[in-house]
Amino acid sequence: MSSFFNPEGRISRRKYWLFFIVFYWTNLLALIKMYEAYDINDIVSFIVFGVVLITTIILLLIQAIKRLHDIGLDWKYALYLLIPPPINFIGFIWLGIKEGQHEKNEFGEEPRKTDVI
Repeated sequence: MSSFFNPEGRISRRKYWLFFIVFYWTNLLALIKMYEAYDINDIVSFIVFGVVLITTIILLLIQAIKRLHDIGLDWKYALYLLIPPPINFIGFIWLGIKEGQHEKNEFGEEPRKTDVI
């Protein structure tokens, strides 16, 4: 589980898509719930969904960094994904479509040989 929170290494497109679907949509739901909590002045729900929102953003960025490593790019390109939607959505989709390098690169072994999913 520690590799899940570690931005080092590479992940395959399949694993990335799984994480993207779960985290991005959880992110959007948390944002909607935060807005609803703000409307009804429910500060506890607002804070709880804010924590969920920040957590999913961090987890999305960690998985995006691993995907960038698979493509052969540095982590710094993940900063472009902090641009608000829909621009960042296009970047996340690009990461899921772009084919990774087929051989070992400076970030690790080819993920299709090491990923369980």
